[in-house]
Amino acid sequence: MPLARASRLTHRIFGRFYGQQRTYWRAIAACFLAASTFWLLNALNKVYTTPITYPLQWRYDATRYIPVAPLPREVAVNVTGRGWKLLRRSLLLDVRPAEVWLPRPLSTRFVTSPALQPGLQAAMEGLQLNYILTDTVPVRFDRLVTRRLPLGLSPAADGSALPYAARFVPATVAFRGPAGVVNALASPYPVHLPVAAPGSTNGSINVPIGGPDLVGTDVQAVNVRLRPRPLINVPMQVVPELRDFPPGREYRLQPATVRVNLQCFPEDTARLDRQQVRVVLHYGQFGSSDSSVRPVLARKPALARGGWLLTPTVRVLTGRQ
Repeated sequence: MPLARASRLTHRIFGRFYGQQRTYWRAIAACFLAASTFWLLNALNKVYTTPITYPLQWRYDATRYIPVAPLPREVAVNVTGRGWKLLRRSLLLDVRPAEVWLPRPLSTRFVTSPALQPGLQAAMEGLQLNYILTDTVPVRFDRLVTRRLPLGLSPAADGSALPYAARFVPATVAFRGPAGVVNALASPYPVHLPVAAPGSTNGSINVPIGGPDLVGTDVQAVNVRLRPRPLINVPMQVVPELRDFPPGREYRLQPATVRVNLQCFPEDTARLDRQQVRVVLHYGQFGSSDSSVRPVLARKPALARGGWLLTPTVRVLTGRQ
C-alpha cells in the first residue's frame, strides 16, 4: 500500500508535464537559468570569511644572489571579502602578487608572518587580511658566482684512462651558479663522451656540456676532436707458475724470473696492480731436447692496454725430491 500511494503522488506531480510541446520545455529551462543566475549574483554579493592561498613575488638582488631551493610561490592566509573578489582570486583574474623584499638574502633563513603582512595588505585590493596561516616561510640563498674551467675527458666507467686525448673548442667554459656548487666543480671539468658518438669527416664530435642543477654555462656544447694517445712501457720481473707438471719432483728454473713488459697510460701507472700479472709454464710444451718451455702471459691487470713477454723460453731442470 505505501508503494502504491507513492506512485500515485509521483504521477500527480509529474503527470502534468507529459505531452507538452518543445516550446514549453524551453520556457521551463529559461526560468531555471534565470533563477540560477539571480541566485549566483546574490551569492557573489555577500561577504565571506575563508582561508585562501595568495601568490608571492620575491624581490632581491638577482645579480648577486640565487635561491638554492625553490622559493614558495604562495602563502596560506585567512581573508574577508565579497564573493566577486574571492572568485577572481580563485580564477587568477588580474591578481597582483604580494611583493616580499629580501635586502640580505644570505643571512635570511626564514621570513616571518609580520614581514609578509605589509606586502599582502598592499596587494589585496578588495580583500581584508585577517591573519596568515603560517608562522614562517623558509628561504635559502647563496652567492651567485662565475668560474671559468678548462675541460678534460671523463675517464672510463671503470676509472681507467681513455685511449685517446682530446682538443676542445672552446677550451674553457664559464659556469655560473651558487658559490657552494660552482666552487666544488672539478678542474678540469670532465666531459662525458656519448656511448656511441656519431662520426664526422674530420674526426670531431659535438658533446653537450651539461652541469649540476642551478648551474648555467656560457655554451651548451663543445666540439671535441679526438686523437690517439701514446702509451708508456712498464717493465717487471715475474716468477712463472708451473702447470700440469708431474708431482714428486723438484723443478729449478733458468732464469728464475721472466721479463714482462706492460703498456698503460701515464695516469694509470700508479693504480697498476702488478700482483695480477700471471706467467704460466705448461708441461705440455716441455721440450725433452733442451728442457725449455715457452712461457705464456696468462693474465695482466685490467688497466694494462697491452703486454708481452721479453723472455722467450725458460729451462726447467728436474730432480727427485
